[in-house]
Amino acid sequence: QEKSCRLSAALLGEDSEISHEQLYELLKYAALGKCHNAAQPSWCRIYHQSHLAGVVVVVLHEMSQLHFYRFYLQFKHLRRVFQHRFTLTPSANFPVSLYGEGANLKPQNTAQGLTSTSNECIAKSLDLQCDPIIQRYGEKKQGLTSYTLTLEEQKKNDYPIKDSPGYKGYISTECDQQRTDSSPLFGLDCEMCLTAKGNEVTRVSLVDAQGRCLLDELVKPESTVVNYRTRFSGITKKMLLPVKTRLSDIQTRLKKMLPHDAVLVGHSLNSDLQALEMIHPSVIDTSLLFARSEGRRFKLKFLAKAVLGKEIQCEQKLGHDPTEDARAALELAQFFIEQGPAKVVAELNLEMLLTAEKLSGVSRKKAVLQPQECGLQEQLNEPPPLSKPCFLDCLQVTGQKPLLLGRQGLDSSGLCQSNLSTSNKQILQRALEDVPLSTFSIIQFSLGPEYIASHLHAGLYEKVRSKLTDMLTIYAGPFEENFCMKSVKKEFGRCGPIQSLTVVTETFQPYVCIQYEVLEAAQLAVESLNGAEVAGSCIQVQRPVTAAMLDCNVLIKELELDVENEGVIYVAGLKKSLTETDLQEEFSQLKDLETLFLPMDLQSGKHRNCCFLKFQKSQSAVDALEAINGWTVKGSELRSRNALASGHLWKWIWQMNHSNGKQGEHTFFEKMEQLSDFEQDLRKKVKKLDHRIKKLYRSLQNNTLCVVLFPGV
Repeated sequence: QEKSCRLSAALLGEDSEISHEQLYELLKYAALGKCHNAAQPSWCRIYHQSHLAGVVVVVLHEMSQLHFYRFYLQFKHLRRVFQHRFTLTPSANFPVSLYGEGANLKPQNTAQGLTSTSNECIAKSLDLQCDPIIQRYGEKKQGLTSYTLTLEEQKKNDYPIKDSPGYKGYISTECDQQRTDSSPLFGLDCEMCLTAKGNEVTRVSLVDAQGRCLLDELVKPESTVVNYRTRFSGITKKMLLPVKTRLSDIQTRLKKMLPHDAVLVGHSLNSDLQALEMIHPSVIDTSLLFARSEGRRFKLKFLAKAVLGKEIQCEQKLGHDPTEDARAALELAQFFIEQGPAKVVAELNLEMLLTAEKLSGVSRKKAVLQPQECGLQEQLNEPPPLSKPCFLDCLQVTGQKPLLLGRQGLDSSGLCQSNLSTSNKQILQRALEDVPLSTFSIIQFSLGPEYIASHLHAGLYEKVRSKLTDMLTIYAGPFEENFCMKSVKKEFGRCGPIQSLTVVTETFQPYVCIQYEVLEAAQLAVESLNGAEVAGSCIQVQRPVTAAMLDCNVLIKELELDVENEGVIYVAGLKKSLTETDLQEEFSQLKDLETLFLPMDLQSGKHRNCCFLKFQKSQSAVDALEAINGWTVKGSELRSRNALASGHLWKWIWQMNHSNGKQGEHTFFEKMEQLSDFEQDLRKKVKKLDHRIKKLYRSLQNNTLCVVLFPGV
């Protein structure tokens, strides 16, 4: 149809990773069109949005990109139907980053649906007894020990716990739990960068109870930095170049600096302790201290402005200042302890500030804060602006009711209430009935809490990493005793970028083990060089033979059929001196060429000796394959085949190959019978889940935007 909706997005290369902000842009524009200041997303384009029948967001809780590729063959529907696939960067607060601050959905089947009047909202916020802070702490003023997290609260909020699975090797501060109301408070905050290993700490700040900075240190990460996240961390490559301090040095210093009864204060402090790989028993978390309903949390920037009258994390500054953030969290805790819960709720009324923000729009209301025993009376000219107001509220204003379906007791998103559904089967049944009646639907499936164990996830990660490594590896031989290694490297290098090449000496005649950087290169070597004469010998080329590799050929075939690789071919044998402009000229005669992607080494920034070509039509890609094989460009003979790994997978494989895996981890997990049983059960659940998504997808109207999210890290 001429007016059918269409989504156009880049599929190759660096654009294969998107942030929650970018996803938020897409969902907001899809839901609202040009209303309520919604604009076309910056990274993709929706054509004919006004003809969009609806938006359906399917959230697969407890699952991540890791699960998708570990159970790739089981996700038969997802990989064959959904045309665009991206790596989603991690988020500390998934629902807020996705739907916006203040996302407060009610079940569709309640009497009032998802709407409520402004008077009701304000009246509720003024009712002390209904306030979550009062419900949690009571009205009476208490000492600091009443506000430290219990062991159960720490477990629930992912704090590192001694002798708990997933925190093996973490360093204890060796502080005891003999804290009193006069124990010293210390503010702590860290900034992290994304490395091949994951999130690694790159700056640490510690302040004492008087706000004096005791520690503000840059830290050299163990692994290669993939993304400095300068906008948030303030860290640049130049800053880390001269740094010698390592994480172990910081751990040692913190252990020496903290007294035995120290209480650490921070905002979402669990993330900082995980990055530091440290365990501390006494903590106050200001994101939980200033409690909100249904698992939502206030941002530190908002609390600093509303409670302390301080501006932090200003946009004019490059990134966050961890000392400033640590001091702000410390002062918030001190204020809460000094004033008591009743004063905090009655005099500040934080929820009302947010409500006023939504109701007043451009004309901001004034709010006056009068902290007890403080000689200052500070007037805020306007309530602190929200970084992302919930666009679902805008839908409700226009009379549309967003639909939320989820499992009973599923609170990982902070959006569900406990009177929804009890199983994924019930959720699907409700969705088939209710989704056609709603313009914006959020369908939340869950594997269950038993699948969150971190040590089991670590085992899955190691299995995926090990299998991908085996798929990238080939063995070639036998060769003569004094064969020319240079000739071998040159011949196999024509298939694609080589990560490592070693001689196998355990065999009667020498063999060579080659590990490539891309899957296509390894497959091309097997297909084109098996039985060929290389370095004076007729050789065999094969992949490692392991139990995990028995289905390798099936996996390769399915990767070729993956809808994301449709119309995409891989070309190897390029000279590294060729630029993207040179290649555009060389391949300009190919019919229907849409995109050319020249991969870079993410460490050195140099181009590789291969590229990917995407064509508008599948047949044009087939014709190009026939034409390119045997082409000579600048004296180099080209080799090509169908693509296997889309942009985000290529980047993930690179990160895995350059991560510093711990010795013996693989052996440890292979011995775990629990992991084997866990995987077998999970495989069945994933297959059922894929089938349910297939049923839901087939029930959708034409011109419906459907997004499936794996929010796990």
